[in-house]
Amino acid sequence: MSFERYDELAALVPTEIVTHSYVQDVTLPEGAGVLALITLDNDLDHAKPTTLGPNTLIEFGRTLEGLKDRAARGEISAVAVTGKPYFLVAGADLSTVKSVRSEHLGRLMAELGHEAYDLLADLGVPSFAFINGVALGGGLEIALAATYRTVSSGANGIGLPEAFIGLVPGWGGVYRLPRLVGPANAVKVMIENPLSNNRSLNGRAAFELGIADALFDPADYIEQSLLWAARVLKGGEAADAVEQRRAERAQYDDAAWTGAVAAGRAFVEAKTSNAAPAPSRVLDLLEAGLTLTQKESAAAECTALAELMQTPEFHATVYAFLDLVQKRGKRPAGAPDRKLARPVSKIGVVGAGLMASQLALLFARQLKVPVVLTDIDQARVDKGVDYVHAEIDKMLSRKRLSQDAANRTRALVSGSVSKDVFADADFVIEAVFEELSVKKQVFAEVEAVVSPQCILATNTSSLSVAEMAADLVHPERVVGFHFFNPVAAMPLLEVVRAPKTDDAVLSTAFVLAKGLKKNAVLVQDAPAFVVNRILGRMFGEITAVFDEGTDAETADNALRPMGLPMTPFRLLALVGLPVGQHVQESLHTAFGDRFHVSANQQRLIDAGVKGLWEKQEDGSFLVPEQTLALMERGNSASSSDEVLRRTQDALADEIGRMLDEGVVAAPEDIDLCMIMGAGWPMHLGGITPYLDRVGASERVNGKRFHQG
Repeated sequence: MSFERYDELAALVPTEIVTHSYVQDVTLPEGAGVLALITLDNDLDHAKPTTLGPNTLIEFGRTLEGLKDRAARGEISAVAVTGKPYFLVAGADLSTVKSVRSEHLGRLMAELGHEAYDLLADLGVPSFAFINGVALGGGLEIALAATYRTVSSGANGIGLPEAFIGLVPGWGGVYRLPRLVGPANAVKVMIENPLSNNRSLNGRAAFELGIADALFDPADYIEQSLLWAARVLKGGEAADAVEQRRAERAQYDDAAWTGAVAAGRAFVEAKTSNAAPAPSRVLDLLEAGLTLTQKESAAAECTALAELMQTPEFHATVYAFLDLVQKRGKRPAGAPDRKLARPVSKIGVVGAGLMASQLALLFARQLKVPVVLTDIDQARVDKGVDYVHAEIDKMLSRKRLSQDAANRTRALVSGSVSKDVFADADFVIEAVFEELSVKKQVFAEVEAVVSPQCILATNTSSLSVAEMAADLVHPERVVGFHFFNPVAAMPLLEVVRAPKTDDAVLSTAFVLAKGLKKNAVLVQDAPAFVVNRILGRMFGEITAVFDEGTDAETADNALRPMGLPMTPFRLLALVGLPVGQHVQESLHTAFGDRFHVSANQQRLIDAGVKGLWEKQEDGSFLVPEQTLALMERGNSASSSDEVLRRTQDALADEIGRMLDEGVVAAPEDIDLCMIMGAGWPMHLGGITPYLDRVGASERVNGKRFHQG
């Protein structure tokens, strides 16, 4: 093999941060011979993940060529691959991949990965992958190409997220993984996890699934992996145990394979309405792979990668994921200097309902500081604390927490009926009923107890933070800290600056957000902030066309081309019709008639109806006759195309107004909020580029949100 044919690809990225392949010979115990240990390292600290670009893959491939020659000469008995601390490899370098602007170069990139990984799979001696940390995409595919795998129990970020990014696991993952863990588990890793907020596995989960053959603690992970490799190389019990374990986890027949593909397609339809090509392409490859050889699958994978790299959906996803989530999301626009932040060693939560309890759990688990809940009676307090403890027990049973970590986290959360427990708190957040007078009263009571330096935060989703703070002695201490439900899963945190909020308070909010592993976006104190205002405008248009006479099926499904995670009426039923109506009424009060308040929705609420759709025994949905009888509707029906265009124009109008008002710094912040807080699809590249592409921005505002 020769890697010279990839020189034109390497020349595309002269600034690539190369992940080098450093080789060290290790003499194994028990007479198992010499193992050549490759460490993948970009010579940067752990804040700079190792990635795979053309130059990296060429160096890796040439290193393996040399080791294959050494194996043929009998100089080594095995090869192992590991990474620098915390990383095996974090996947392909997306900055490089997005610069591949032709199918020819895309195919070269795909073939380069296969050529290198096929060497690892066929060195003439056994190969090992020691998964010491993050192993995503092409990083995990390196491990899958090896003969044997170990994983650290401290590793996080293991998976094949390509369907989320707009590609396929096209360096052998789509072929090798199902044969290792079974097709149903492969669908979980390649489809379900990526399309569920890009979830990944930790080391223990990867071991349990069968991706790795052995699990070791991080303290002496490499040493234990080398000892295990020596035992496997010697044969006997260790090697037999691996084969037996693999056989148990990869039990499937043709029907199971076909069923897994069908389940994957149903999941994709439910999550994305098949609005993006990549997930279906992954399943096409998986389906075909049942009867293909590895070489035949590799050819199909290369074709898929080459074609998908040129799609607008892939480039939109790279903008959304790389430019927004990875870059802007980690360096929030307008955030004050973090050096201004105050230390937070105790947190108070006013309220002990579901939202408040979720917040308490998050604070305790991520910040590891004492958290105390308060409510108006002991029964409510006990219920809130019990919820937190029960959730910790669930995590323990699922092995997401150790016994020690569970005990420590449980001990951090307490409750009281007296706000006096906030006297030594540094940060108190209210999560009570969404009524301004109630929140003002809560803040007055808390301010009477806490120190002058204590920060007061509100989790309001729509009310004025300035109004909430208006009667306080120190209004400058108040900040909006708006989480999305479910708190553990939704990554967005809208940090709201009221006119009097000072920089130290704001800085502390952003530092806390980072500690909570949330993506914080600075928003100004405007009704409903960003996400709920945009969703409110969308809900208003859909309920309006329904009230005007458009049938429910057309109204609710007209936005399917957007690939939203849930239709408007189903989302309204999930959040609760009364909650949706309350937000809509607040927006109508603030902004007038462009936010439609549905009288029909109020009739449903008054009648105790939970949602428009009712699920039937056969799994279908319909609007019951008794529900229709409650409502008064017009006879001016709209088509799906008309509803879609009307909604697009309404969204372009509202976002244009928000930018003119300075609610956020730039369109990119709108995009980030909608992706992280509303599940706006990555493949659309953010809501503002989408509205530019469909022409709504220019139709309504006379200009695009993004120039060029």
